[in-house]
Amino acid sequence: MKKVFLQKMQELFHALPDALVVADDEGNYQYVNPLATELFGLSQDDLLGLHVSDFMQVKFDFPQFWSNFRHHGSLLGQCRIFRPDGSIRWVEYNATANFLPHLHVAILRDIGDRPSPETTATPRTTKQQEAALQEAGRERLFNRVTQNIRRSLHLGQVLTTAVQDIRALLQTDRALVYQFDSNWGGDIIAESVAAPWLAVLDSSLRDPCFEGDLVEAYRHGKINQLDNLHTIEQPACYVALLESFQIQANLAVPITVENNLWGLLCLNHCAAPHPWQPWEIEITQRLADQLAIAIHQADLHSRVHQLNLDLDQQIQARTAELHQALTFETSLKSITDQVRDSLDEQQILQTAVQELGRVLPVNGCDIAIYSANYSTATICYEYVPKMPSALGQSVQLAAHPELYHQIFQGYSQQLCFRTLDPSMMVREITRNTAILVQPIHEDRNVLGDIWLFRSQDQSFNELEIRLVQQVANQCGIAIRQARLYQAAQAQVTELERLNRLKDDFLSTVSHELRSPMTSIKMATDLLEIQLSRRQLLSADAADPGTQSLNRYFQILKTEGQREINLINNLLDLSRLDAEEQSLSLTTFELQATLPSFIEPFAKRTQDQQQTLEVHLPTNLPAITTDLGYLQRVLMELLNNACKFTPPHETIRLEAQALGAGLELRVCNSGVEIPDSERSRVFDRFYRIPNNDPWQHGGTGLGLALVKKLIDCLGGIIWLESSAGLTQFVIQLPTKPPYLPGTSAVSPVDES
Repeated sequence: MKKVFLQKMQELFHALPDALVVADDEGNYQYVNPLATELFGLSQDDLLGLHVSDFMQVKFDFPQFWSNFRHHGSLLGQCRIFRPDGSIRWVEYNATANFLPHLHVAILRDIGDRPSPETTATPRTTKQQEAALQEAGRERLFNRVTQNIRRSLHLGQVLTTAVQDIRALLQTDRALVYQFDSNWGGDIIAESVAAPWLAVLDSSLRDPCFEGDLVEAYRHGKINQLDNLHTIEQPACYVALLESFQIQANLAVPITVENNLWGLLCLNHCAAPHPWQPWEIEITQRLADQLAIAIHQADLHSRVHQLNLDLDQQIQARTAELHQALTFETSLKSITDQVRDSLDEQQILQTAVQELGRVLPVNGCDIAIYSANYSTATICYEYVPKMPSALGQSVQLAAHPELYHQIFQGYSQQLCFRTLDPSMMVREITRNTAILVQPIHEDRNVLGDIWLFRSQDQSFNELEIRLVQQVANQCGIAIRQARLYQAAQAQVTELERLNRLKDDFLSTVSHELRSPMTSIKMATDLLEIQLSRRQLLSADAADPGTQSLNRYFQILKTEGQREINLINNLLDLSRLDAEEQSLSLTTFELQATLPSFIEPFAKRTQDQQQTLEVHLPTNLPAITTDLGYLQRVLMELLNNACKFTPPHETIRLEAQALGAGLELRVCNSGVEIPDSERSRVFDRFYRIPNNDPWQHGGTGLGLALVKKLIDCLGGIIWLESSAGLTQFVIQLPTKPPYLPGTSAVSPVDES
């Protein structure tokens, strides 16, 4: 609301037909409308902040006038306004005190250069008072010009603003600044000129009369005052110069900077001659002094600016050094990371020469590897963008003992063409080539060296040498790690070969044992038939001999079956390892299929005083997998649970949908597998010690076979065991991804 009110008031003040001014309690102008600026002959910016008494003169003492005004609240009357151009205007005023809090408004009506008749009795000011007021106005304008001169430190802007303000202040046709050169010629470097007079900015001048004593006179403050070019006797050359610039009256004031004649401040009247007034000469001289100060300050600023530029160059040079150091550090980190992340000696060393060649830069860089007996150095890696290749070339170390003695001591070498033995170079180099040789060592063994080539006028500095040394250290570490890795890989390869031999042996033995074990099984079955007919296998026979025979036969039968299971498991694992057995995928529902898997274990758990629970939700999705593999997995896990679950404990099989898959859990309570054993339960031939309360025995291959079968089905299996509960968790996809060696998917007949 306040903002809208002020906007409306401002529109009203602008629309008034008379001048309006607003002053504060001290009498300083705070607002003027456009007609007030025309009345006072000053811009709004110049009027704001000035005091009422600066331009207005009343018929009695001003403090008394202002006090009466504040006391009575309003005043009517006439007064004179003294304008900066020396003219006087009479105005009628109608003033109201406290128009707004602490603000007082007056409406001024211009009544010309004479008072109205009713004011003829008002005493007039003396000429001395008018002159004093005019001088005060000029002084204020001088101060404003001075402030403009001091407002900038940019010399061009200072001089341009100065000549504009000076020409406006003294009402001349042209104002210019002329700067001397070393031969007392010079250039006009700033100008303000009124139309239609000739613009002479950037003109180069040389007055042949300006020399010798005249220079010294200007240096000591001489002012050249010319009121009328054609009535004052002047040298012809000087008259011709002024006529070429259309000058009728000229005022030239020297600008002296630190006792040196820097240039001239010149004022020109071109339309007609002009008698220069003392106050004009004085103001011009004072303004020249202000220009001298401004020029000196601008010169100091320029020097400071140059010092800043020099400092910036030093900073840039230092920044370039830091940037180079950072680049080197980045390259070293790249090589170091490869040493840590890779064990490929060839890749690491080739990267090293490329990084060195890229960041230094050089004409070429190579790495030579020493032979095991230190007889030769062979160039194995190189980066030679500006040199011929020498890859695979060798040097005899014994032929150059002085160089390689220093290298074997771990010292880098800087060489040039003159210090080289030509026989040691395996590549062509020019006479202006500088060379840096850095050994590659690991612990106390020197493994090779790095050679770098560049133009001789670009020798290697300390920072570059340090980088090459650090790269060489990383190369030494890389070679050692790669060779250790190669040795370890050779050992791993040998172990894998031995493991394959073991697997082949077990597979062969299993095949060889399967036939006799089949015969033994058949003979055992026939023997059981014959002994049963003769009633020699009765468990409750009273004859001790019959009891012993029954016990021996059961041992024969159980151990024979155990061996057959071992052989079958070994053969199955061999086929799975060799991927000789393809999957036969079918689609079925667990709710209809699992009961037939579980039925054989119902009586077994009952005989062992165990509880068997099955939890199958009705919303289980159909699953596509190898039914035989899944049955084998569940049978093995349930068999394990029956073997290792104590009496009066629970065995539980449960299933649940899991996103795009299925989760099966086989749990048994009353048993817990130690942490130290859990990571090995899927290893071949591993059996948890002292964990079979029923003494069923086992082959140690069941869980290994389960893990292999689950992998073939595209699932995962893991063991969880804590708080007296052990459970195997299986996750299978309901629609497995493509698996090699699978047959077509067909649904299971559930009828």
